[in-house]
Amino acid sequence: MTTNAYPHLLAPLDLGFTTLKNRLIMGSMHTGLEEIDPRMQAEFFARRARGGCALAITGGIAVTARGALAPGVSSMITEQDAERHRVITEAVHREGGKIAMQALHAGRQSYHPNCVSASDMKAGSYPFKPHRLTDEEIEEEIGGFVNAAALAQYAGYDGVEIMGSEGYLINQFLAPRTNDRTDRWGGPIENRIRFPVEIVRRVRAKVGPNFIIVYRLSMLDLVEGGGTWDEIAILAQALEQAGVTILNTGIGWHEAKIPTIATMVPRAAFAEFTGRVKQLVKVPVCASNRINVPEVGEGIIAAGHADLVSMARPWLADPDFAVKAAAGQRKEINVCIACNQACLDHTFQLRRASCLVNPFACYETELVSTPAAVKKKIAVVGAGPAGLAFSVNAAERGHDVTLFDAESRIGGQFNIAKTIPGKEEFQETLDYFAAMLEKTGVNLKLNTRVSVDSLKAGGFDDIVLATGIQPRHADIPGADGPKVMSYLDVLRDRKPVGRRVAIVGAGGIGVDTAEFLTHDASHKPSSLDKEVFFREWGIDRTNSVRGGIEGVPAQVDPSPRTVYLLQRRNKKIAGPGKTTGWIHREALLKKGVQMLQGVEYRRIDATGLHIAVEGREQVLEVDTIVICAGQEPNRELLEGLQAAGLSTHVIGGADEAKELDAKRAIRQGTELALKL
Repeated sequence: MTTNAYPHLLAPLDLGFTTLKNRLIMGSMHTGLEEIDPRMQAEFFARRARGGCALAITGGIAVTARGALAPGVSSMITEQDAERHRVITEAVHREGGKIAMQALHAGRQSYHPNCVSASDMKAGSYPFKPHRLTDEEIEEEIGGFVNAAALAQYAGYDGVEIMGSEGYLINQFLAPRTNDRTDRWGGPIENRIRFPVEIVRRVRAKVGPNFIIVYRLSMLDLVEGGGTWDEIAILAQALEQAGVTILNTGIGWHEAKIPTIATMVPRAAFAEFTGRVKQLVKVPVCASNRINVPEVGEGIIAAGHADLVSMARPWLADPDFAVKAAAGQRKEINVCIACNQACLDHTFQLRRASCLVNPFACYETELVSTPAAVKKKIAVVGAGPAGLAFSVNAAERGHDVTLFDAESRIGGQFNIAKTIPGKEEFQETLDYFAAMLEKTGVNLKLNTRVSVDSLKAGGFDDIVLATGIQPRHADIPGADGPKVMSYLDVLRDRKPVGRRVAIVGAGGIGVDTAEFLTHDASHKPSSLDKEVFFREWGIDRTNSVRGGIEGVPAQVDPSPRTVYLLQRRNKKIAGPGKTTGWIHREALLKKGVQMLQGVEYRRIDATGLHIAVEGREQVLEVDTIVICAGQEPNRELLEGLQAAGLSTHVIGGADEAKELDAKRAIRQGTELALKL
C-alpha cells in the first residue's frame, strides 16, 4: 500500500548532480558508536537507509586534533581514518541510501586542554580556557576542514556537513560573544564570516562540483552576544556563493539556557527561522528541531518554510519512519517523544546512546529479533510500558501472547505522564503500542483482574509480571490526615487540590506534580503553543537583537497555586534527567515554585507541614500535602505463582521501582521477549 498523504515530504529532490529520494534527512547526533566499532555504525546507518532515509549525517567527526570534542573521539585526519569508514559508506550504499560525514571543530566547547578558539574566553560549562588562534593557526584549522572533506570523499561519503552552529568553533568566529579580534577575522560582520566562507570555498575547490556540502547554519543562537538576523542573512548568501549544496538548520548554542529539542518544546517551533533564510537563497534549505511526525514535516515543506526536514532522534525511535509514512502506516510509526533519557543523557554520560521507546537503536548487531524456535503460550499481567514492550516483541517472534490489565486502557503510568504539561508526546507511544498489539495479534484483555488460580487454569507456558508499582507511604507523623494526598490522587484521580501546596519528594514524580499544579487548566501550555513558548522563554521571533534574546524579558503565565517542592537530599532540585533537569528547574522557578532541599519532615497537622531546614524549624501553612516519596514494586501475585510452580518472570516497576524508569522497563521487556 502506498499513500499520497505526504506528497511534499516524500517527493525526490534534484540536487543537480545527484537526487535525494525524498526530503527526509537523518540529522547528526553522536551515538558513541563512533568510538566502538565501525561495523556497528555501518549496521546502524544501513538500517536507516533501508527504512527510507534519503541522506544520513554522521555524528561529529573531528577535523583536527585541536578540534576534537574530547581525547579519543573519532576523527578524520589521516588516510587510515578514512579506510575505517569505508565499511559504513558501503553498507549505506548497498541499501540505496546516501550518507554525509559531519566535519566538526569543537573550538572552546571541548574537554581537552589543547582547545582553541577565535579568542581566549573560556566557555562557562567547559573545563579549559582556549588558546587564541594566530592567523597562521587559523589557516591550519581551515586546512583541517578541507583535508577532512577530501578524506571523507575518499572514504566513499556522498558529502560532508560543515558544523557551523551550536556554539562550536565556526560559531565562535561569528559571534561577538566569543570573537573580540580586530584583525581580518574579527570586527565587522564581513570579517567574522570570513572563517566559514573560506572553509566552504576551499572545500568546494578540493572536492569538485559533484559532492554534497551541507552547512549547518545557526539560525538563532539564543545566547547574549550571538548573531542577529541581518548577520545570518549575509552569511547565508555568502555561503551560497561559496558553494554549499544545502543549508541545514542549527538552533541554540550548547551554552544556551533555553530548551530547543526537549519534549516541552512545541513541534517545529523554529521552522519559521529556516523559512526566512529560504527566501534569500536558491539552494535547498532544511528545517530542524522537534520535527517528529510526517504530517509536521509535510506541513513545513508545503508552507514553503523549507525544502527538506532534518530529524535525528526520530530515526532512533523508528528506523522505518519513511517507509511507514509512504505505506500509509502512520499509526505504526514509533514516534520520538523527545525525552532525552537514552540518547542525549547517555551521550553526556559517555555511554552509548539508544532510545527509550526503541531499545534496538544503536544495538542493531546485539538485539536481534528472530522467529521463536518453540512457540509458547504466554500471559502478561500489566499493560504498562514493560508489559507492552514484551507483548509486542514476543508476539512478533511468533509466541501466543495474552495481555491482561485491570484498567480500561493500556499504558499504566504513561497515562499519568501524558497529562503533565510538556509531556503530551507520551500519548504517541501509547498509540504506537495500540497499533502494534493489533498488528501482532496480541490477545488484549482489559478490565480483567487476574488471580493465581485463573492464570494457572489458563495453561500458560510462561507468565510475565509487569504489574508496576504502588506509591510508598510517607513515614511522617500525621501523613494519614485529611490534608494529605498521593500523587495518584492528583494526577490520575484529579481530586481537588488547595491553593497552597507542599510536595514531599522532588524526584521525577515530584517535579511532574509541580508542573501539573502550576499550570492553569484553562491555558494552553507552552509545549503546545509557539507564541506562549517564545514569550515564556524570552525569545525575539524577529531575531533582530543579538542571539534573539538580548533585552527580551520572559513573560510567564502565573501559577494558580503557591507550591513548595521539598526533598530530603541537600542537593539542587532539578529532576532526574541529566540534559533536561535544568529545563524543569528553570520552568518551575519561572512559575514561582519554592524549592527547599535538605528538608527534615517533623509532622503534619491542621496547621500544615512542620519541617526543619539546616536546623531551622518552620511551618508551611498549606492546604494540601502531596506525597511523592517514591514507590514500591507491586508483586502481589509473585509468591503464589512461584508456589504453584509456574514459570514466572518479573519486569519493569514490579522488578525494580525506581523513578518509574520507562527506559529500563521497555528495554527489560524487549530483552526478555527476545530470549523466550
